[in-house]
Amino acid sequence: MTHRELSPGKLVIASHNAGKVREIRALLAPYGIEPVSAGDLGLPEPEETGTTFRDNALLKAHASASASGLPALADDSGLEVAALGGRPGVYTADWAERQPYEGEPGRDWYMAMGKVEGLLAEQGPDADRSACFVCTLALAWPDGHAEVFEGRAEGSLTWPPRGILGFGYDPVFVPIGNSLTYAEISPEEKHATSHRADAFAKLVAGVF
Repeated sequence: MTHRELSPGKLVIASHNAGKVREIRALLAPYGIEPVSAGDLGLPEPEETGTTFRDNALLKAHASASASGLPALADDSGLEVAALGGRPGVYTADWAERQPYEGEPGRDWYMAMGKVEGLLAEQGPDADRSACFVCTLALAWPDGHAEVFEGRAEGSLTWPPRGILGFGYDPVFVPIGNSLTYAEISPEEKHATSHRADAFAKLVAGVF
């Protein structure tokens, strides 16, 4: 399969999530790319109406590429829990959405982690706690061309949450081969083993 090469220069990171933008910037650093986030450019966030990670990543990448006239890289990622039939999956961020009566609009990741744990607890002490993070990267150009790459990180869920590094569900996710959560290891170590790193390695092999 032939991929289109990405030339050095500006690239829009099609995200308003500061943690995600920070990780992608670090991964792009060695490749002569000048990343600028959709938030920095004041681009609107498109409604994520897709039912798969691929659908939503492509939707966001095409929206930013079209609005900016620059190549755009979008990430759609989430947590799949085996015992919950793959949920929250593509709705991972939605599980963290606060209701208006709960204070300022935004995302409460501890609430989301608690919801996952509550559903696992209903299955009893022998519940399967295996889970994986999935990351789909979509790289789109203003002319409509796009490339898609998927990565995975297998692991298990722990409770209570541990660590102050990382973001999202990182404090409850222990990757295979480690005893620490993603929120307890350095960003450099996480970058080397994460679902985003896996997807990014495939992107690098394809377009650089």
